Amino acid sequence: MQFLSQLPERRGAWALLFASAVGLVLAALYMQYQMGLDPCVKCIYQRVAVMGIAAAALPALLAPRLLITRILSYAAWLTAAIWGLRIAHDHVVTQQSANAYFAVCDAFPVFPDWLPLLDWFPSLFEAPGLCGDISWVFLDMSMPEWMRIIFAFYTGLALVVIAVRLLGARKL
Repeated sequence: MQFLSQLPERRGAWALLFASAVGLVLAALYMQYQMGLDPCVKCIYQRVAVMGIAAAALPALLAPRLLITRILSYAAWLTAAIWGLRIAHDHVVTQQSANAYFAVCDAFPVFPDWLPLLDWFPSLFEAPGLCGDISWVFLDMSMPEWMRIIFAFYTGLALVVIAVRLLGARKL
């Protein structure tokens, strides 16, 4: 238990979180540009959530022993993971909807004015696909179903890491 509670103070744990999220973004780009799978708006929002998890790891990766950087990383990690889980779940519901009117999403991703990602990096954030289309299946699950599992894992892992850290700190 002591090893687990001290893990957030080590760069390797945060590097693993960062690398896993970057790996998922690279997989998404491979699927988009090499496999020809066009992402929809909800796919792009999930991509941003994964990028958020990668960005969340950076403060603690740079200074893992500082409490403030770990708290910032925990908060951003949990926020991005829960947001991604919610969007992935909505995407699954959209894809499994029997009514075609619910299988429609926005034509363009909407980002805040202070962060116009679509304007800055259109090749990364444009969404020519349709939310209701299922163009990729692995083990009888679509990509949003897999992303729901991945985001649930990231969320659960964040909660376990925070809980173990708090319990470990309480015993000191």
